[in-house]
Amino acid sequence: MTRQIAERITQDTQWAFVIENKPGGGGNIGLDIVAKSKPDGYTLGMGQTANLAINPAALARMPFDPVKDIVPVALVALQPMVMVVRADSSWQSLADMVKAAKARPGEVKQALAGTGTVGHLVGEMLARKVGFTVLNVPYKGAAPAITDLLGGQTDYMFATPQAVVGMLQGGKLRALAVSSARRVGVLPNVPTVAEQGYPGFEAVDWKVIVAPTGTPPDVVRRLNAAAMKALAQPAMIARLADEGSIPMSGSLEEVARYIKAEQAEWGALIREAGIHFE
Repeated sequence: MTRQIAERITQDTQWAFVIENKPGGGGNIGLDIVAKSKPDGYTLGMGQTANLAINPAALARMPFDPVKDIVPVALVALQPMVMVVRADSSWQSLADMVKAAKARPGEVKQALAGTGTVGHLVGEMLARKVGFTVLNVPYKGAAPAITDLLGGQTDYMFATPQAVVGMLQGGKLRALAVSSARRVGVLPNVPTVAEQGYPGFEAVDWKVIVAPTGTPPDVVRRLNAAAMKALAQPAMIARLADEGSIPMSGSLEEVARYIKAEQAEWGALIREAGIHFE
């Protein structure tokens, strides 16, 4: 996604971008570099739900302050989680899954791509909203989690569209719901959680371009305008739709409000659920 929007902005502005992958720490390593960079508009980062909203609430220590050290520049896109079960599962809908979980508290097994991931917390949010408990089974990534789901070691999982769309199309998995407020183009026949009796439910993984605090306001405004123009291009919209993402946009004020609200909501969920990790 970072490469896609950088490419589109370059086409419009002729600015040159160098993309550096800095993995690790649930995204904290990359954003820590951004937070400590010279605030001149030449170093940006791609923040997301994990390193701007989940990690600050779930980690005892953060290498940077996501509120004081980072300036939101532009919302890029959001991506829902997809609730999937094996194709031979008796569950045909979210209601079937909820009924089973309430009938067998703590016995139904939810596979996790990792503790503290968006998929994990979407599952926690649903359980708390609906009023059931499940047994979380964490894995080191989506691939082994899906393997065990297919093998019958777990009962369901919240995964990204990219991780499961091939197996959904191949008839190995069945999708029961998506966690976004509206349906996703790549899975048009899969209803949202909200549509299935839980209005207002929305929990997604979002991406936002950020800069170090102190970046000149006029530079931030130019970057915001360039990003919004790139995200409005039909080719960009189609590219995001292909991977199950929904383009976002908004003024600097709207970006700041969105991030603040998301940090508050995810933080409250994490504290209530007692989730913490090293």
